[in-house]
Amino acid sequence: MRPTDTSDPAYFHKVVDCQWACPAHTPVPEYIRLIAQGRYTDAYLINWESNVFPGILGRTCDRPCEPACRRGRVEEKPVAICRLKRVAADNRGVIDHLIPQAPARNGKRVALIGAGPASLTVARDLLPLGYDCVLIERDRKAGGLMRKNIPSFRLPVAVLDEETGRILDMGATARFGEEVTSMKALLDEGFDAVFVGTGAPRGKDLSIPGRAEASENIHIGTDFLSSVSFRHIETIGKRVVVIGGGNTAMDCCRTALRLGADSVTVTVRSPRADMKASPWEIEDAEREGIPILDNHSPKEFRLENGKLTAVVFEKMRAEYDDSGKRRLIPTGESDVVIPCDDVLMAVGQDMAFPWIERDIGIAFDAREQPVVGKVDFQSTRPGVFFGGDAAWGPENIIWAVAHGHQAAISIDRFCQGQDVMDRPAPATTLISQKMGIHEWSYDNDPTQVRRLNVPHADPALALRDLSMEVELGFDAAQALLEARRCLNCDIQTVFSTNLCIECDGCVDICPVDCITFTQNADEPDLREMLRVPAHNTEQDLYVSEALPTARVMVKDEDVCLHCGLCAERCPTGAWDMQKFLYNEAHSSPAIQAPERKQHVA
Repeated sequence: MRPTDTSDPAYFHKVVDCQWACPAHTPVPEYIRLIAQGRYTDAYLINWESNVFPGILGRTCDRPCEPACRRGRVEEKPVAICRLKRVAADNRGVIDHLIPQAPARNGKRVALIGAGPASLTVARDLLPLGYDCVLIERDRKAGGLMRKNIPSFRLPVAVLDEETGRILDMGATARFGEEVTSMKALLDEGFDAVFVGTGAPRGKDLSIPGRAEASENIHIGTDFLSSVSFRHIETIGKRVVVIGGGNTAMDCCRTALRLGADSVTVTVRSPRADMKASPWEIEDAEREGIPILDNHSPKEFRLENGKLTAVVFEKMRAEYDDSGKRRLIPTGESDVVIPCDDVLMAVGQDMAFPWIERDIGIAFDAREQPVVGKVDFQSTRPGVFFGGDAAWGPENIIWAVAHGHQAAISIDRFCQGQDVMDRPAPATTLISQKMGIHEWSYDNDPTQVRRLNVPHADPALALRDLSMEVELGFDAAQALLEARRCLNCDIQTVFSTNLCIECDGCVDICPVDCITFTQNADEPDLREMLRVPAHNTEQDLYVSEALPTARVMVKDEDVCLHCGLCAERCPTGAWDMQKFLYNEAHSSPAIQAPERKQHVA
């Protein structure tokens, strides 16, 4: 193999698994260290720069960072990264003086259709550059699906109002309570650019016998949650069946309990292992006593005297081909009949663009999805951009934020007459953490420490109050214990070939046998030649230049714990522990200068 090019920012970035997995590339270990030091405001600001909504995401994020967490490779559960984000939000100090305000207008107007997370992120990034960002939202408040589809017992309204309001207060122009019914008419207003962040607002339906006749008691899940959010629905039947296995279904079933249902049953067509809901969302529903029946495919809505009385289900089993593609097959068992008064259907969501004329240069594919550039987020009509769920279908808040950052860069470049495909590079630093012969400026303890459970409100109270937040969050002591589980994966093990005397001391002391000195070879062979074969090809091998013995140093980045024992043991300093900070490029700074500064551990 060729020697590793550690000057490529992507190399060490990929080693910081949690940050690499985060769509917004939040510097996770950096803010967790600050939380451990009690520096909650600094930790909050790091999140505000990257993911824009620390308090919201600290409660609702789908947490792609946690399955990637290196702690999860040495014990059962990863670090509670998401809930530590909430700690920073709940305990931060005053930050108003650190938030940029819109300067004098630069003469460019940008329409942002929908005031959800993607559009708000675009506004946050463009306002400090002088753009007149016009948020057009059919509802009376900002937030989009964060407000309409996430129940207040998971996301308190006060948190949502604060974090959306912070962006509005930066100088955005709000046209709330206004629905865009014609893209052509909007373009005629003379905007310099348009961003579409309308989400995927249309819930999918089921066409099975009895659907039309029982429509009065069958509710689309997203519409139901929205109606509850705006207090249009305040009661529900005593027996409720929820059809669907995603996070919306989990929100629906838990909401139904709080509206007075005596029994709520969730049914899923697929095996439980294939459910789309996040594992913690499933746990929360089951903690509240809600059964989840997998392999149940809805077959018929049963009525008596014109009123819904039950749902009939066909039992299924799954078969998988060699590629892993699933096929659901009826088992032939007797149908399952579940009595009910109301049904909530949460079987998916679709984008909906009936208001975009098809003769204005915006192309749509065969599925009626807009054709959008994967890098620049621009449609086939120059100056019209898409992001969030409106770009490629339902994802989650953190993906919408990531889209918003990239779309803002494109909009800025487009409005300034520059190439939208010319993307700015990330900012990176690599700094030694050596403070003395045996002292380092970071703590790292790879010993096993069990993940803390987040405290919950008393179910007897929480199930009677739709607005009572169920998760209470970590207190300062719990946050410190959980933060210490972080393995500091951004403290990189950096090897200097010219200093190595090949004593193999690092090999002897490594607790996971991830370092090997061996003859070089092609990557497949080299992976098998290591002390512990490196079979996870998604993570790289760190390969040195040739040493005097013609051997090379090879380190398996997948299993390294960043414990620093190799650097402690090395008599020549060939190994060093260096903090790697990676900040994704945005169109503008998120923190007001001159207060903006380098965060140090």
